Amino acid sequence: MTAINFAISGAMGRMGQMITDVAKSSGDMVLCGGLEYSASPHQGSPCGTGVITDDATSLAQAKVIIDFSRPEATMALIEVAKTTSQALVIGTTGLDDAQEATLREAAKTVPILYCANTSMGVNLLAKLVQKAAQALGNEWDIEVVETHHNQKVDAPSGTALALGRAAADGRGVPLDDVRDSGRDGITGARKSGDIGFAVMRGGNVAGEHSVIFFSEDERIELTHIANQRTIFARGALSAARFMAQQPAGLYSMDDVLGL
Repeated sequence: MTAINFAISGAMGRMGQMITDVAKSSGDMVLCGGLEYSASPHQGSPCGTGVITDDATSLAQAKVIIDFSRPEATMALIEVAKTTSQALVIGTTGLDDAQEATLREAAKTVPILYCANTSMGVNLLAKLVQKAAQALGNEWDIEVVETHHNQKVDAPSGTALALGRAAADGRGVPLDDVRDSGRDGITGARKSGDIGFAVMRGGNVAGEHSVIFFSEDERIELTHIANQRTIFARGALSAARFMAQQPAGLYSMDDVLGL
């Protein structure tokens, strides 16, 4: 089995540390360093066979960089990858439209996998949601409900938005045209065809997502519950293995799963 050198951007974050732990027992993934912001107290600390740094250009030995950081750090990492041609697995959420456009443009010359969630189960759920939305008419209301730990900074979650986008794709409409989130006060009746979002934050919930289809007389619920965050770390490493073999282009977890 050929070992794959990889690095982590956001190495000391919740996901970064989880990926580090899972990689130790992988047998084929070798962590060769990590990225953190320049003022991080972890600068210079050991990270796999390397150290924590704020200089992505010093991680040239990494075939793949897994990124779970912040949007601004992701944009800086993409600029470096355009010169090094290193593959990227980007799991950072909260990118705005302009940042996503920058990512897509970079993928013309850099292998980039961009995903809101690296769980195999969540990505399969998205496919099921798309199929269900395609099969059911607009008379079925769609609601996306998500719960995460109380330290999560974005809402709805990137995964919730990806599931909403899957439902919108199934109906052949842009999510932005039918998205309904942040209801408060006298909002009026629910608009037919809209896709609603509801968000809960509390405790240390790893992640729960449900897409619910309502008709007048019945209801279909498609749900994924993450009991442990290790599922995201295992998925990220599977994505890194896949991306280590890919040419420039924009990829998703669907490609990893062969969907």
